[in-house]
Amino acid sequence: MTGFAALLRFLPRGVRKFLVRRRELLKFVLVGGTCFVITNVVNYGLKLTVLTGKPVTALAVATLVATVVSYVLNREWSFRTRGGRERRHEAALFFLMSAISLGLGALPLAVSRYVLHLHTPEVGLVTQEIADYVSGMIVGTLLGTAFRWVSFRKWVFPQEDAHPGRVAESDETGSRAA
Repeated sequence: MTGFAALLRFLPRGVRKFLVRRRELLKFVLVGGTCFVITNVVNYGLKLTVLTGKPVTALAVATLVATVVSYVLNREWSFRTRGGRERRHEAALFFLMSAISLGLGALPLAVSRYVLHLHTPEVGLVTQEIADYVSGMIVGTLLGTAFRWVSFRKWVFPQEDAHPGRVAESDETGSRAA
C-alpha cells in the first residue's frame, strides 16, 4: 500500500472518492507545493547573498532549480502512468513548457519592479519585499502553474496509460488500478 492510499483510509468516503478521481491533479499540486518551497528557499538565499539587487535573476535561477526537481517528481510520480513520447523528446518539451512558464512567472515581478517602480528608493524596503513576494511568488507562480498543468497534460505527457507496467495508486477501496 502506498502512502497516498494509506492517507486516503483516514478520510471520509466522499472526500476519498473526490481525491481519487483527481489524484493526478492532487499529485501535481503536491509536487508544485514542494517546488514552491524550493523556489522560495533558493530565491531568498540568492537574493540575500550573491544576487543582492538582482531579484529577477534570483527568481529565475530559483525557478530553474525547482524545475529540475519538478521534472523528476512529475515524471516519476504525478504523471507516472502517462507518457507517449520518447524520454528525450518528453524532457525537451517539459523544459520548453517550463521555460515559457518561467517567463510567465517572472513577468508580474518585472512589471512590479520596472513598470510600477515598486522598489527602493521609490518605496520602502518592506513595501518592495511584499510587492516582490506577491507579484513574483504568488501571482507569477499561479500563472506558471496553470500553464504547466495544461501544457504537461496536452503536450509533455499526452497519452494516458502509456506505461502499463506502472501501476496507478490504489483507489478508495484499496484495489489497484492499472
